[in-house]
Order: sequence, then C-alpha cells, then structure tokens
Amino acid sequence: MPLALLALAIGAFGIGTTEFVIMGLLPQVAADYGVSIPLAGYLVTGYALGVVLGAPLMTVLGTRVPRKRMLMLLMGLFIAGNLLSALAPAFGLMLAGRVVASLAHGAFFGIGAVVAAELVAPEKKAGAIAMMFTGLTVANVVGVPLGTLVGQTAGWRVTFLLVAALGVLGLAGIARLVPDLPSRRGGVRIRHELAAFRNVQVLLAMAMTVLGFGGVFAAVTYITPMMTHAAGFADTSVTWLLVLFGLGMVGGNLIGGRYADRALMPMLYASLGALAVVLALFTLTAHHKAAAAVTLTLIGALGFATVPPLQKRVLDQAAGAPTLASAVNIGAFNLGNALAAWLGGLVIAAGLGWTAPNWVGAALAASALGLAVLSGALERRTPARPPRVVAAHTPTPTPAPTRH
Repeated sequence: MPLALLALAIGAFGIGTTEFVIMGLLPQVAADYGVSIPLAGYLVTGYALGVVLGAPLMTVLGTRVPRKRMLMLLMGLFIAGNLLSALAPAFGLMLAGRVVASLAHGAFFGIGAVVAAELVAPEKKAGAIAMMFTGLTVANVVGVPLGTLVGQTAGWRVTFLLVAALGVLGLAGIARLVPDLPSRRGGVRIRHELAAFRNVQVLLAMAMTVLGFGGVFAAVTYITPMMTHAAGFADTSVTWLLVLFGLGMVGGNLIGGRYADRALMPMLYASLGALAVVLALFTLTAHHKAAAAVTLTLIGALGFATVPPLQKRVLDQAAGAPTLASAVNIGAFNLGNALAAWLGGLVIAAGLGWTAPNWVGAALAASALGLAVLSGALERRTPARPPRVVAAHTPTPTPAPTRH
C-alpha cells in the first residue's frame, strides 16, 4: 500500500476526532459559554447538518478541480473551522466554526475514496479504501478519548487547537505524498448523477442510513451527562468509556465490511434489529456501571456494523452514477446524527431524564429496520434486470466499505 494512503488516513483521523470529541466536552463547553447542555448539543447538530449540505455542495464544486488540489482545499477548510472553534469568544462563533469544519467532511471521504482506489491495483482497491477509513475508526479509539482527556484537564479549546494541528499534518502529507492523478474525462456529469435519486431503492437506503445511525447518536450525544448522572461515573471515566465505544466501532466496522458482500440484507436486518434492542436496554443498564460499559460497547459495534452494508447498498443501487449518491449518503449519516441529537435534547429538556434519549434511539433504529424489510420485499417483487453493458472507457465504480 502506498504512503499516500497514510496521508489520507491522517486526514480522516482528524475529521473523525473533531466530529466525535465534542460529545465528551459538552458539559465543559456549556459551562464556559453559560448555556444549557441541550443547547450545547447544537454543536453536534450544526456539524452534522454542515456535512449534509457540504457533502453534495463540495462534491459538485470540486468536479472541475484536480483531486489532489481539492483534498488540500478541503483540509484547509477543516483547519480554519477548528481554529475558529478553538478561539471563538461566543457560542455562536463556536457553532459557526463547527459548521465550517463540517463542510469538508463528506467531500473529503468521497474524493479520498476515489483517490485511494486509483493508487493501487484493481484487486487491492477495497483494501486501499478501507485503509483510509481506518483513520476514522481509530479516531474513536485514540483521538476522541485523548481529546476528551486533554479538554477536561487543559481546557476544551486546547483540544480543538490540537485537532487543527492534525489538519495541518494531514494537509502536509497530502501535498507531499499524494500524486497528481488525472481527472476523469469530462468530469462528473451532475445530471447523470442526479438520475440515481429517481431509484426508490436508493432513497430507501439513504432513509435507513438516516434512521439507523441516528439511533446511535441519540444515545451517544449525551453520553457524558448520562454516564455521570445516571450511572454514577466520574467525569474522568468518560475517557475510557469512549475508548470502549471506539473499540466497538472498529470491531463492528470490520464485521459489517466482511459480511456486506456475502449477505447484505440479512446483515442489515440483524444489525438494525439488535441495535434497536440494545438501545432500549440501555435505558435500564445506564444505571449500573458495568452494564452501562458493556452496553455502550455493543452500541458502537452494532451501530458501525450497519455502515458498510448501508454504504454498499447505496452504491449498488446507484451503480451507473455513484459519485454524488455516495457523497449524499455520507451526508445522510450526519443528517441522522443531527436529527437524533435534536430529539435527544428535546426529551431531556422535557424533563424525561438523562436516559430518555435511548428510547429515541431505539425508535429510530426500529424504524430503519422496518424500511430495510420494506426494501427487501420490494426487491424480491421486482424482476431482475439484465446486466448493463458498460463501455470500455467507462471506469467501473468501486464500492466503499465504510462511511464518512
């Protein structure tokens, strides 16, 4: 595997860290700005909505820009957003910084996956894409816990300064290691790409993405107050709890990636159904330290076990024009995050308790399972189409095994 993949993985590591580290720092940020924790939850919602809008917007804007240059521009945007977050004197500016950083998220993973696949031989493309996305999952094992620890000891602003430094490292790596790859002749044809959204299966897959991964974020957005108030953990314990959650994510991602090619829909049924059950159980286990730790690990594993099959489902159903659909699906993950964070804040603000977001998450995951069953039923009723003849000069799309 070429060293250029390391540069892409470093960028993915920084993006994954800034996306998730805010969850462990919400109480500190809220106290610093004098706002409530549900209001501080908009820092999660705002970032997620920025990814939703930024993924297709930046993908469209980057169709005529060489891929290496576009990746460098996206990392520059990421650095600027995190610097603004670190230095913001008011909550509104902090929120603006989160949105600026989020605009780079979806397009970086979408374009980065294409670049990673083109850096290696055809039989190694999936492994190259997986290596880049490893930066995202490792961020939840290393970057997020360390960022939370730094934020709780040295201040949350220091955490975001360090994340910006990761962006600088990623930018330097891309500039030095990623070669100038030729752009696809004629660029991406947006009208052709938009045609994929007329496929009901593409829309159902994206809806599953919104609801399924949203279930995870309903619980995890407010994990710090939930674990300290309901389970009785100390603030410093949140760091190792996030390590357990991250380890679950890594394991679930590997399992989901392994079985997505073998039995995609059964994998979705099993992971979404189990996720709904575990989230509902978290309402009870969140009051006991050991049980809460085990359940949190399972939520990470089951949540990320849905990512490879969901991403592959979108790519399979939009096989003729996957570029924009893939980017939009990355945005769909974050739309689910935004929806779940907002709904979780509502039930907390309504006085239903710190564990109430778990019921929201269970309902979202169960809804995603219902859509998966509907999608499978529609597919069985639809006659199989003859294989499409692809012209020799048309590049064959390579499914990306994971998210973001």
